[in-house]
Amino acid sequence: MTVKPQTATASGPLNGDIRVPGDKSISHRALMLSAIAVGESKVEGLLEGEDVLCTAEAMRALGAEIKRDEDGVWRIWGRGVGGLVEPDNVLDMGNSGTAARLLLGLLATHPLTATMTGDESLRGRPMGRVTKPLGEMGAAFTGRSDASGQGRDLLPLTVTGTDSPLPITYRLPVASAQVKSAVLLAGLNTPGDTTVIEPAHTRDHSELMLRHFGAQVRVEETPEGRASTLTGQPELTARDIKVPADPSSAAFPLVAALLIPGSEVTLRSVGMNPHRTGLFTTLREMGANIEFANAREEGGEPVADLVVRGGPLKGVEVPAERAPSMIDEYPVLAMAAACAEGTTVMHGLEELRVKECDRLAATARGLEACGVTVEEGTDSLTVVGAGAAADYRPKGGGIVATHFDHRIAMSFLVLGLISREPVTVDDATAIDTSFPGFQRLMAGLGAQIVARNAPVSAGA
Repeated sequence: MTVKPQTATASGPLNGDIRVPGDKSISHRALMLSAIAVGESKVEGLLEGEDVLCTAEAMRALGAEIKRDEDGVWRIWGRGVGGLVEPDNVLDMGNSGTAARLLLGLLATHPLTATMTGDESLRGRPMGRVTKPLGEMGAAFTGRSDASGQGRDLLPLTVTGTDSPLPITYRLPVASAQVKSAVLLAGLNTPGDTTVIEPAHTRDHSELMLRHFGAQVRVEETPEGRASTLTGQPELTARDIKVPADPSSAAFPLVAALLIPGSEVTLRSVGMNPHRTGLFTTLREMGANIEFANAREEGGEPVADLVVRGGPLKGVEVPAERAPSMIDEYPVLAMAAACAEGTTVMHGLEELRVKECDRLAATARGLEACGVTVEEGTDSLTVVGAGAAADYRPKGGGIVATHFDHRIAMSFLVLGLISREPVTVDDATAIDTSFPGFQRLMAGLGAQIVARNAPVSAGA
């Protein structure tokens, strides 16, 4: 596979008015639920990154009719709850753990057999946290074991769905929106009530969209945690969806603008779901100048326009309970911490170790390669910022191993825009999985990010 190194160089103020691509989590769910609704759904603003396109192809293989109009509107004609058909070929989910785990939930309660695979990164990510509760509902799974011979839950993985699904009440061992969503989606084709109890609040895109399509979903606080209950075998009715701009993607131009003095950038229609805004809360605690304007609702989700201005930041302590609302944003937060005055300590990061790569380790090694003092704990990261130095900028100069992780790649390119020496990522290929056009959008703001002509060797 061809690698694509990129280098970011210290840039002047960033300025512009932009809209980042559509929300990745919502895009996956919009395709899946439209495919099992009755009638024609229209989706505007769908993220057209590689991961979401893999989901669209998978739903076609399972029987849905999906077309993209020239104006960018996607039209999906669904098959109804329980109406998916057995695919003729293996389903390739690309790099997306979200899509793979949610689709396992849908397939688990259909009487069919399907095999799912993905790229090298996804094939290394265990699916046991999802197959365990889905197995309790009656599905069977056969996957590949890891290098030690333990488990059978790695892709390629075959699911044999049950024709007699059982409703369950499942208590999540750790907070996970993916596992919660997989179980609720399995509950759609299951008689009775399916309940998931989570120890901490996670993003609720599935619950909101299920209601949007006509499902009954009750959410209540219990002594054991937040319980989401879905009443099975509803008739989902086609709905139109307007996908908001992805807050996780917005994080990269947003942090870049915060770090470069004199910058002012407006980000339009950013999703403001309260279970996704932990980064914004943390950055404002650090002193960030972020203004939320024109708050409104689009497609059942809250959105706002964000006006961001560059300025100094200070180190803070980020509590573990905030992790579910910003789990994908810790790498780019670490870049902000590297430029802040004082020390930033982030807790509750164990989930980062099972993302596209071990993001906790990858972030720590990359920062070290760029001259930043860090301490990596089992589930924490401590970053000593350069903000108190005469030259507040980190040294930079590192070649960072991305491990084919889109968020690691974009985070360190952001760091290079403010560092004293350029920062190179060894491979930016994965960026297209979630943020197609990232380099072009950043260049339009004034960022200096260029492709390298030859592969580089990372020291991280």
